[in-house]
Amino acid sequence: MKPIIEIARSFGINEDHLELYGKYKCKLDLSLGEELQDGPDGKLVLVTAMNPTPAGEGKTLTTIGLAQALNAIGEPTIAALREPSLGPCFGMKGGATGSNKAQIIPSEDINLHFTGDIHAITSAHNLLSAMIDNHIFQGNALRINPQRILWKRAMDMNDRSLRNIVTGLGSGNGVVQETGFMITTASEIMAVLCLSQDLIDLEQRLGQMLVAYNESGEVVTASQLGAVGAMVVLLKDAIKPNLVQTIEGTPVVVHGGPFANIAHGCSSVIGTKLSLKLAKVVVTEAGFGADLGAEKFFDIKCRQAGLIPSASVLVVTVKALKYNGGASKLELDQPNQQALELGLPNMKRHIENIQKFGVPVMVVINHFASDLMEELDLVIDYCRSLGVKVEISKVWAEGSQGGLGVAKTLTEILNQENANFSTLYPDNMDTQTKIEQIVREIYRGAEVSFSPAAVRSMNEIERLGFRSLPVCMAKTPYSFSDQPSLLGAPEGFTLHVRAVSVSAGAGFIVVHTGNIVTMPGLPKSPAAEQVYLDEQGEVVGLE
Repeated sequence: MKPIIEIARSFGINEDHLELYGKYKCKLDLSLGEELQDGPDGKLVLVTAMNPTPAGEGKTLTTIGLAQALNAIGEPTIAALREPSLGPCFGMKGGATGSNKAQIIPSEDINLHFTGDIHAITSAHNLLSAMIDNHIFQGNALRINPQRILWKRAMDMNDRSLRNIVTGLGSGNGVVQETGFMITTASEIMAVLCLSQDLIDLEQRLGQMLVAYNESGEVVTASQLGAVGAMVVLLKDAIKPNLVQTIEGTPVVVHGGPFANIAHGCSSVIGTKLSLKLAKVVVTEAGFGADLGAEKFFDIKCRQAGLIPSASVLVVTVKALKYNGGASKLELDQPNQQALELGLPNMKRHIENIQKFGVPVMVVINHFASDLMEELDLVIDYCRSLGVKVEISKVWAEGSQGGLGVAKTLTEILNQENANFSTLYPDNMDTQTKIEQIVREIYRGAEVSFSPAAVRSMNEIERLGFRSLPVCMAKTPYSFSDQPSLLGAPEGFTLHVRAVSVSAGAGFIVVHTGNIVTMPGLPKSPAAEQVYLDEQGEVVGLE
C-alpha cells in the first residue's frame, strides 16, 4: 500500500483537506468540495448487473478492476463505492472489497469498523429511538400515540430474532409496546446521509423524518422531539467521504452503505459529486441487479442530486446466466448450454431496461476459471445480435491488464455516444401509478396487488403532501418479481405490495413487496464461522 497522502496528491488533493485515520485511509474534508465546486465534472459511469446468484457474481470487483484499467490506459479515474455492512460480512456474502488483483485496501479495516461511519449512523438512529420513548415516559407533551410509533431500532448485524420485539416490560421502564430492529443499512438515517448535499441539508433532512403519529392522527417529526442537533453531532464526521486505494493505487471514495433490496443501494451524493470534480471518469456501482440498484440510482439518486450518467456497464457471469436458466446453484461450474441459453433473456431484459433511461450500456462478462470458451462465445454472440458491445473481464486474475478491453470499449462509448438521460416517471405522478409504472416497465409484471394497509398508507401519503416523492422498491434481488424462485425473465405475474411508508427525510416512499424484511437473518452456515485471527495476527476468511 502507498501512504494515502500520496494517493490523494496524485489527484491534486492537498494534505490540508485530509483527516487521516492511520497511514492508509482518510476522510476528505467538506471544504474540498467547496473549493472545487466551480470546476468541470468528469463523466459518470454506473456499474450494475443482471439478477445474481445468492453468492453475488462480482459487480464490486468489476467496478474496482475497471477503474484500475481506465487509469492504466491514461483515463484519470476514481471509483465511488458503498461501505460494507457487518451483516453480510458475517452472514452469506462475506466481505465487499473485491478480491485478489481487483480489491480495495486495507480490506480488513474497510470490511470491519473502517472509520466508524456505520456505527455513527447506528448511534444516531438509536438516540432518536430512545428520545421517542423517553418523551412518552416524561409526560408526552406531543401526545404521541404509542401504538403508532414508526421509528424502530437499528444495528449493523443480521439477527432475525430482533425483527419483532416488545419493550418497556417491568416497572418504571416506559410504555409497553411492540417494536423491532432493522439493519443499519435500512435506516432512513443511512439514506439521509447518502442523499444529503452538505451539513445544512443533512440537518434539514433529519428534522423532516417522520417518527410517529399523535393522538389526533398528525405526524410527529424528529425536529419536534429536539433530537436533530445531537444526531448531527454524532454524524459530523460520518458525512465526510472516505478515501482509500485499490491494490494498484487507484483512488476509491468509499462512503455510505444502503442495501439495494431494502433501501436505495447507492453510495453518497457528496462522495460522487466530489469524485466528479477530481477525475475525468467516475465509476460507481449500485447494489444487486439493475431492476433494483440501477433503477433507484436513476430514479432516486440522479433525480435528487441532478446527476447525469454518461454510460452503464452491465456485469453478467456464465454462472448467473445458468442460475437464471434453471441450473442448481450447486452445479453452476458444470457445462450446461441449455441453462445458459434459457438465462440469456434475463440479461436482455436488464439491457432493455437501462436503455429505457436513455443511457448507453455495454455488457461485461466477469470471467471465472470454470468458464468454457464455447459458453463465453455464446454470450458474446447473443450480445452482438442485440447491437450491444461486450467484453470479457479478467480483473480478478490479472488486475488492470485483465480489464484493458473493457476500459477501451467503455472509453469509445464515452467519446462517441451521448446519453439522453431521463427518469422513468415524473414527480407529479401519484404513488400508486409510480409503483405500477416500475412493475410494468422494469419488472414486466401484469398487475400490482395492494394490501388494505398499503392502500391506506398511499391515501395518507396523498393527504400529507408527499405525492411528488419517488418510490423505493423493497424487493427480492433474485427475481424481477417478488418471488425469489421465479428466475429468468418472467412476465404476466402479479406483484404483491403489503406495506408503503414515507421516508420524508430521505425524500422517497418505501414500497415493501412480498416477504422482504428489513432485518436479515444468518444462513445455516454463516460466513462468521470461517473468520479468525491466525498466529501472526492476520485476519483470515473475511473475503
